[in-house]
Amino acid sequence: MRVGVLAGGRSSEHPVSLASAAAVSEGLREGGHEVVAIEIDREGRWRLDGRELSLTPAAGLLGVDVVFPALHGPYGEDGVVQGLLECLDVPYVGSGVASSALCMDKVRFKALMGAAGLPQVDHRGVHHARWRARHDEVLAELAPLGLPVFVKPAHLGSSVGITKVSGAGGLGPALEAAFAHDPLAIVEAASSGLEVECSVLGDLEPRVSPPGQIVLASEFYDYGAKYDEGGMTLVVPAPIGAAATAEVARIATEAFRRADCSGLARADFFVEGDRVLLNELNTMPGFTATSVYAKLWEAGGLAYPRLIEELCEIAIERHARERRYLS
Repeated sequence: MRVGVLAGGRSSEHPVSLASAAAVSEGLREGGHEVVAIEIDREGRWRLDGRELSLTPAAGLLGVDVVFPALHGPYGEDGVVQGLLECLDVPYVGSGVASSALCMDKVRFKALMGAAGLPQVDHRGVHHARWRARHDEVLAELAPLGLPVFVKPAHLGSSVGITKVSGAGGLGPALEAAFAHDPLAIVEAASSGLEVECSVLGDLEPRVSPPGQIVLASEFYDYGAKYDEGGMTLVVPAPIGAAATAEVARIATEAFRRADCSGLARADFFVEGDRVLLNELNTMPGFTATSVYAKLWEAGGLAYPRLIEELCEIAIERHARERRYLS
């Protein structure tokens, strides 16, 4: 296969994307595939070997068979680039426009999962404009969540802008820190459970990896815990019971289908004994060979080069199936 790998992007997760794309490219070459490396700079310009690209609707992309958008955060993981790839009419790895946008929006994602009856921690969404206009009213609405709580930008990944708040006086500064990244924040009640993650792979019939526990060196799963050496340890399989393991698999599959995802997603949970709470679904998680998504599949017997190859195959098959409805 000739695979276009997209790296970089406009979001604050640009460096993480570069690392993911480099690993994906290495895995593709190891599998005998040709890589066309395209970097998107922080202003959103697409470049090949330093030369700015011109993109033509319905003309594909540089003759590639499929695109692997190893992009994280806004303008990459949120449906924006997926929409552009649809306009180019080229197969691409991962979820489509609507599902990418949904899963990137933590507030709307939780609303959909709640409507489907999937268990989650209690939470509230807060708009920046409303916080400024009705400060006391917002604080009153957040009070039932108790303390501690976690405050996050609603549309960022990689734990960027997240704050743990243990005292009521910390809510305002934490919200302002989140609003520095996003006009919508989410405030989540804390869980005493284990942090467990599960990788999902497939399209119409997704399958799940063994679950893994995230063991942290710091107080919570912030950016440093994810990306600094020694910040966290992944324990596979997670030390949870058979009932909880089955529930993680069930909820991960149900969430993937409810959000109409395709290709891949990493499902994040809190596990309190046999009670399993869904936290997030990440449609393009970190993708180095040592990232959680790939490590969980490695534990399940699926090597990194084959994992990438299968994702490309799924993308090509989905593109062909969907285009049949347009003929």
